[in-house]
This record gives sequence, structure tokens and C-alpha cells, in this order.
Amino acid sequence: MEFWLIAVAFAFGFGANHVRLPPMVGYLVAGFVLRAVGQESTETIELISDLGILILLFGIGLKLQLRSLARPVVWGGATLHMAVTTGVIGGVMLGLGALGMPLATDLDVRSAALVGFAFSFSSTVFAVKALQERNESDSLQGILAISVLVVQDIYAVAFLTLAVDTPPSIWAVPVVAAIVLARPVYGWILDRSGHGELLMLLGLALAVGVGAEAFDRVGVKADLGALVVGFTLANHPRAPELAKTLLDLKDVLLIGFFLSIGLGGLPTGRELALAAVVLVLLPLKTAGFVALITSFGFRARTAWHTSLSLASYSEFGLIVALIGVERSMIDERWTATIAVAVAVSFVVASPLNTKRYEWYARVQPALTRLERDTVQPEDALIEPGEANIIVFGMGRIGAGSYDELVIRRGDVVLGVDRSAATVEHHQGEGRRMVRGDALDVEFWGRLRLDARIDLVVLAMSDHEANLVAVNWVRQFLPSVQIAATATLDDEVAELEAAGVDVARNLYGEAGQGLADDACDLLEPGAPRRER
Repeated sequence: MEFWLIAVAFAFGFGANHVRLPPMVGYLVAGFVLRAVGQESTETIELISDLGILILLFGIGLKLQLRSLARPVVWGGATLHMAVTTGVIGGVMLGLGALGMPLATDLDVRSAALVGFAFSFSSTVFAVKALQERNESDSLQGILAISVLVVQDIYAVAFLTLAVDTPPSIWAVPVVAAIVLARPVYGWILDRSGHGELLMLLGLALAVGVGAEAFDRVGVKADLGALVVGFTLANHPRAPELAKTLLDLKDVLLIGFFLSIGLGGLPTGRELALAAVVLVLLPLKTAGFVALITSFGFRARTAWHTSLSLASYSEFGLIVALIGVERSMIDERWTATIAVAVAVSFVVASPLNTKRYEWYARVQPALTRLERDTVQPEDALIEPGEANIIVFGMGRIGAGSYDELVIRRGDVVLGVDRSAATVEHHQGEGRRMVRGDALDVEFWGRLRLDARIDLVVLAMSDHEANLVAVNWVRQFLPSVQIAATATLDDEVAELEAAGVDVARNLYGEAGQGLADDACDLLEPGAPRRER
């Protein structure tokens, strides 16, 4: 086994990360460099690549929430965008072939459509990482972007399923049905698998040993089996934890996939030229997302940020291309073309995502013309009303702070929590609530701050979340007073250094209060409970 390949992959991934690019760009480059020095792909690399794809699809299945996918902007917008992108890029390729451009001359309508289809995907890996770095995975723009990516992935899996040379076995239907009906069994095991390596092994066993293996044995694409098993657990309470546990394993295994693409062959001048043409079309692909999202009644700001999260070509396009090569639909040199386009699109998209808030101010006047008069309720502006105090995080501490502030200052308090169930509960108790996330810059963009806000209370249970929220509060409300909670003395110091006016150690304060009450019991004449 060529263990030294791992060191090479790390070196190039480390270099890419050092210049603020996704490590996968480095892995692709590593594959091309290794190919240039004579290294070829091995069975081990291909096995790792296959495992990475299966875990990727299993993780996608875990996130398949039908409620999010049911939005017209998601299934309708994603479908229309893919169809238009496939047609435009496929048509451009046919035009270049008619002009005599090498490699494109071999395309017919069917193969050109396959190339266009491969370029219609946006990168799930890139978008998810970009959103996570900015704490925007649960924001409206993050939910829309990830939901669109899931729909794209469903189309990819459908393609993988249909792209078989032999029909499925007559046992396919009962086997698939049995796997789906076994959901309670998977859930029972998941509930009892702890939180460590056993949980990770369970995910690997379900994706590979159950889903992929069973589907493969009845003549159905193994990739679809991993997705289906993941989908059966999508509504399980521990599905997010399982997906998070598998995240690092998936990223490591996908290194084999990116290496295998580079090891498949070096791009020549003709592949680089075609990749350059496709990259020129990337802004049009992004603009298409902006136009579609605004046409469904979302604000231009939301459309802009969602679209830039999708402004890339995808690793799934490489998978589609490999299937096309296996079925002799396109020349194998197209994989190098797509690999170059994917890698460079990451290079282009990284600074776009870093500076997108700054650049939005420049394009806002033009983009707002695309907005419709009726805005989706979940994207509408938030009116704080008469509130001049905002409490973020309405758990037990936040709710207690809210009630005490109402007693002392009157009905001028607004509670904010990211959980819809929590918001609904407190509204039922008579508290003034809105759903939002202090870490989400889009929430601050929707919040009308015309009213005078005097105080912000950060009562979230996550210290890092409170620190990030301080930054947004200081940016949008520079003169407001901030109070925050912590559980350690060094956390109090960090909050104060970040700009919090008052920070309290909950455990320390509780211990002090308990000691005070205990000492009162020792005072002469203190009442004693009968035993």
C-alpha cells in the first residue's frame, strides 16, 4: 500500500488551506502532480474513493427533510436551474464542436447534455464548509442553499441508478422495501450506540454493509442504497449527531476520490481551454440562482447570499462524468476538464464568499429591482415594536432574565430563540418572541432597529455562540449595553475583552447565593425545619 500518498495529499491540502482555499483543491492538484511523475491510481485509492462517496450519500440521506424540500423555490427552482444550465452549457459545447474545438467535436446532443448536466451541480462540500465557517448553516440562506444542493444530489443519484447496463433483479423491490421497513431497527440500534466510535461504526455499517451491499446484490446502484438507508433515519432525533460524527470520516475518505481524479490523467491544452470556457459561464449560473430565488418572493439580499454559496461546480459532476466514461458516452479526457473547472471554481468562489457582504452594498440597487412586492413570511423584515431590550437564548436562564426585566422595566422586552418550538412555547406563555439567531447576520439584516434598543442580553448556552453574537451586536448596535452569561471565570474574561459590559459566571453566582443562604441558617434565631 502506498502510504506515502497520504503524506503528499496532506502537504497539498495543507498548502491550499494556508492560502484560504478548500483542502480538496490541494487534493486535486496532488493527484495531477502525482500523475505527472508517473504515479497511477491503485485499488486502495479506488476503494477509499468508493467508501467516501457512499458516506457522502448516506450523510445526504440523513438530511433529507421533506418539509424543506417541499418549498417551491427548492424543488422548482433547483429543477428549473439544472434544466436551463444543462441546456445552455450543452449548447455551448455543441457550438464549440461545430467550430472545430478539439474534444468538443466528438460530442453529439446526448453526450453534450451529459456534459451540461455534470456542470449543473454546485458543490455540496464547498457550500457546507463555507456556511459552517460563518455560522450560517441554520440561517435562511443556509437552509435554502443546502436544500437546493440536496435536490441536485437526488437528481445525481437518480442518474446513477438509471445508468446501469443490466436491469435490476426481480428481488430488488422486496429487498428495497425490507430495508426501508427496517427503520425501527436502525433507530433502536442508534439509540443504544453511545456517542463515540461505535456511533461512527454504525453509520459506516448502515451505509456500506446494509444499503450499498444490499442494493448492489439486486442489481441497483450501491450509491442509491447508502442514500436510502440514510433517508430512513432522517427524522430520528439523533440523525444530526450521526451526520456530524461521520463528517470527518467522510472528508478523509473523499481524499481518495479527489486523488483518483487527478491520477486519471493530466489536463492538456484542449481540456484547459474547455475548462476556461465553462468558468466564464459560472457568473451566469450564479445570476440564474439570484433571478430564480427572487422570483419566488425572497429578498434580493437572501438571494445574493444563497446564490454565492452555490457559485461553484461540483464534485458530483465528476461522479457523473465518470459514469459517462464507463458507459462510453463521453471521452475520458472530460474528467480532467471537469476536475480543473471544479478546482478553479473553488478558487474563485472562496474570495466571493469571504467578501460577499461587502460587495452586496455595491450591487444592492440593481438586485433590489428583481424583488417582488410580496415577500415570503420567513424572509420578511422583523419589527421589534416597542421593545428596547432584547434577550437572545430563551432557555431557563434567558426566560428567567426576560421575566425579571419585565418586572423591573415593563413590557419592553423581546425574546429571540432559534428554535421554533421554543418560540411557540413562550408565545403561549404570553412573552413577546421572534424566531432568529444572533449568530446569523441575515437576522440582523431583517431586524428593523428604528426603535431605541438600550440593552442586549446574551443567555445562550454556547460560549462560542455568545462571543460571535457580541461581534454582530457591536456592529449593528455600537452604543448598546451588553450583558452575557458564562460558566467559567476565563469565559467571563473573554466576554469582557470582546466588549461585554456585564458578564456573570452562572455557577459561581449560584454557589455564592447558596453559601449566603446556608450562612443565614447559622445565624442565631434562624428558623429550623422540624425533622
